[in-house]
Amino acid sequence: MARRSDRFLERLGDASRVTFLSHVQPDPDSLASMMGLAQLVQEKWDIPTRLTRDGIISRAENKAMVECLGLDLIPIEEIELIANEMVVMVDSQPNTGRHNLDGEIPVHFVIDHHETRGDLEDVLFVDIRPALGATCTLVTSYLREQGVEPERKVATGLWYGIETELAGFPREAGPNDDNAQEYLFPLADKNLLARIRHARLPQSYFGCLVQALQSSFIYDNLIISWISDLPQPELAAEVVEYLIRFEEVDWAVCVGLHDNQLILSMRAAKANAQAGELLKKVVGDMGRAGGHDRRAGGCVPLPGPGVALLESVQVELRRRLLKVLQIDEQRGQRLVSRKELLQNLQS
Repeated sequence: MARRSDRFLERLGDASRVTFLSHVQPDPDSLASMMGLAQLVQEKWDIPTRLTRDGIISRAENKAMVECLGLDLIPIEEIELIANEMVVMVDSQPNTGRHNLDGEIPVHFVIDHHETRGDLEDVLFVDIRPALGATCTLVTSYLREQGVEPERKVATGLWYGIETELAGFPREAGPNDDNAQEYLFPLADKNLLARIRHARLPQSYFGCLVQALQSSFIYDNLIISWISDLPQPELAAEVVEYLIRFEEVDWAVCVGLHDNQLILSMRAAKANAQAGELLKKVVGDMGRAGGHDRRAGGCVPLPGPGVALLESVQVELRRRLLKVLQIDEQRGQRLVSRKELLQNLQS
């Protein structure tokens, strides 16, 4: 029986060029997955490839990854397909609300590890493995099956992509993820890994963190942080990853205003949380959302400007969150008391 990597390459054999897509604001797992598949296609078929970027990349570590690994990412709005060009989507699926794709761009291949299924009806080749902790693990298996050793920078990206996907607690990983990391680590550039992991942070990061702590409220086992001015969309995820470590909560949500839309990021501290499905219920027809078992994200466009409108949307999101998490409607308790905030300001 043909392996899935064999079938993937077989269906790409006549392509004039291969373009790789991922989700909006691509993360290390999606970036490195595109890198790994591009090397595979180039070595096995000598077909030209290109990697793309949907939206901005603002998280310091992700920007450092792009810089350190020398990634040339084409904005999706600049994509023009040529005859017989194949489009491969990694770490996501069509029509899941996680893209800014033009509807005229066809997706021929989907390689992913998310449980949230998209529109796969017209896709020629699908390889979705929810049992894996990262798409990079799947891509690494393709390279190994085909006897292609990842280049140093590719191995570095793949290892870091898996690491970032598995870094939460409880750890979403299996034997295949661990084996992939063991294989990749000797091939990776440790100096580049260190530079990516410890990327330099802008001043806006620290201001955002202070604002997040000052505006965090606890509702039973849920903590919500409201940020009125989110410098970069990805900062919402960094804030919520910090808050979920609070020992008294099982759920953490950060909601921040950026470019006239509310960016949502959610984390859960327990297994089988189904955070992606839960956040989709919360957002509903207000916007779009999706994600993993313990991690999720979304956005809610505001229909217009104004403080009153913003506050009404925030109130509705809070109400829906409490309802979906089966928490009685209640007044939130500040993570940091107002008295402490004032004392800190005065000192």
